[in-house]
Amino acid sequence: MEVATVFHYYVKAGVAAMQVSAGELAVGDTITIEGPSTSITMEVESIQIEHQSVQKATAGQSVGMKVPDRVREGDKVYKIEPTP
Repeated sequence: MEVATVFHYYVKAGVAAMQVSAGELAVGDTITIEGPSTSITMEVESIQIEHQSVQKATAGQSVGMKVPDRVREGDKVYKIEPTP
């Protein structure tokens, strides 16, 4: 399920800024970030809103998240739902 879109990447900090567009994104979720030259699967370790750590973000919020590799503007963020 697509949950967010990357709108900026801070190179020095290794942080992706993204707009949550559907559902929610929470610490502990497994996500994949996909784009023309991006493919990262990771567990969400922390989320920040306005430099404050939060446990989850919902649709309409802009968040920052540390990522292990470069992402690009327009990359899509998908939440991987655990299989029952």
